[in-house]
Amino acid sequence: MTTPAGSGTGFGSVSWWGLSPAVDLQAESPPVDPDSQADTEHGTPELNVLLLGSVDGRHLLRTLTRAALWPRRRFRFYVLENNMEAVARHMLIFSLALEDPEKMGLQERSETFLEVWGNALLRPSVAAFVRTQAGRLARLVPEPDRLAEQLPWLSLGALKFRERDALEAVFRFWAGGEKGPEAFPMSRLWDSRLRHYLGSRYDARRGVSDWDLHMKLHDRGARVIHTSEFRRWRDTGVAFELRDSSAYHVPNRTLASGRLLSHRGERVAARGYWGDIVTGPFVAFGIEADDETLLKTSNGQPIKTAGEITQHNVTELFREMAAWGRPRATQGDPAQVQGDADGSPEPAAPVPESFTVHFLSLGSAQTLHHKSCYKGRFQLLYVACGMVHLLSPELGACVAPGGRLIVELAQFLVDLRQEQLQGFSTRVGELAQAAGFAPQPGARSSQTFARFYKAGDSAPSHKDPAVGSGTPPPEVLAPPLEATNPSPEDLTQPLEGGIPPSEPLKRPSESQASLLKALVPPTGSQTPKPESLTVPPETNSPIPNF
Repeated sequence: MTTPAGSGTGFGSVSWWGLSPAVDLQAESPPVDPDSQADTEHGTPELNVLLLGSVDGRHLLRTLTRAALWPRRRFRFYVLENNMEAVARHMLIFSLALEDPEKMGLQERSETFLEVWGNALLRPSVAAFVRTQAGRLARLVPEPDRLAEQLPWLSLGALKFRERDALEAVFRFWAGGEKGPEAFPMSRLWDSRLRHYLGSRYDARRGVSDWDLHMKLHDRGARVIHTSEFRRWRDTGVAFELRDSSAYHVPNRTLASGRLLSHRGERVAARGYWGDIVTGPFVAFGIEADDETLLKTSNGQPIKTAGEITQHNVTELFREMAAWGRPRATQGDPAQVQGDADGSPEPAAPVPESFTVHFLSLGSAQTLHHKSCYKGRFQLLYVACGMVHLLSPELGACVAPGGRLIVELAQFLVDLRQEQLQGFSTRVGELAQAAGFAPQPGARSSQTFARFYKAGDSAPSHKDPAVGSGTPPPEVLAPPLEATNPSPEDLTQPLEGGIPPSEPLKRPSESQASLLKALVPPTGSQTPKPESLTVPPETNSPIPNF
């Protein structure tokens, strides 16, 4: 049996890295309004950004490191994810990016980030760092005062208590709450996903990976991804091999997530790897660069690989992030300017208090507009391709008049055919229009992002039936093979002990179905009920919300 082409099952049900290059959110937002300066704290304009499904913090980091190129603003990032593991990874990534350079050098921080972010297997030293940081964060989450003191850039105030408990449980699992590699046997889980995804093509998996790389990713703009690094990632899950291959053998627990499976007629909570196994983490930092020499070609071939470009970009990113991690006492008053040796003034370096990352409650996208503090608050709304189904008039009401919308398209989703990519882009335009947005005039043409603006205030009204749940073609609705008749002992590890599930356990392939159901508009009376679109065969009964 072979996975149907165009099914999207390789995308998985959980996103661990983005499917688009990192962007400067300030460049995508409306210009600073000079009249707004008097209305903001400390006389500094604010940039309020709502991000749905950004998953790895790349856009936030890119925005912060490019802040010196723009008029000074205070950043307020509001992040909404569909699982608590993604929230935990955000916190871990920012803690690493803001680590004191005297405690952890630039090269060590960059390499640690690459391995934790994109590798299924870690070196022992990196695994030890994850355990240490996870233990620290697990202790801080239930203590708001200590959390505010040690991580002033972080706000968990919008999370529910049960979500904070789940977040703490995630960190405790990362910290080694369940001992031994068998608690999360990543290599076996990865191979099981591959076998179920490829089916009869498993023995020819190298040929399949070469086809996907050369005929799809290269044609769609990712030519710098090299055959050897892509094959290695497809086979083992190790995208960035910075040391000898034998050094990578410790499972990366930050890629674990919970899911409900049906086993012998009963619903069981299981832990496994449910993320991407087809595209890889190369797109986010590896296919674009400010230094154009990295993108040069020789005899028609790129001189640098995606892994090398990623390492360079991340190193420069962390070098510039060091300014945000300095203690305030060493920087002085941010409103003052410092003089150099020639006496000419230069702006003081920004301080951590100049930005805040607010994590919103899971599933709150459709209710934010009910709170006055969010209605018309955001100058920019970012929606990842896996969260497009949440784009609605209610969500549009949270964007200020003149605000911008940027939507990640499915350009680098290998499983989708070209006609499906075009259908997805068309559907995004329809959903954006129904939410009160219009195509942004003068926006540069892009197959990676769709850009819109909000012309005026449009309060949410009754839903337009034209933007209801779409009816994907039968091959799109086909459930992933790993979800049809899974063998929990092969694919997952049961959640043991009294630890609560690390996320609100959901229907398998929920985000995959949410991504793909936007491809085709409804067909009138033939449109199936919404629940029939997202529930794979093993989840025919309702799943309680945790």
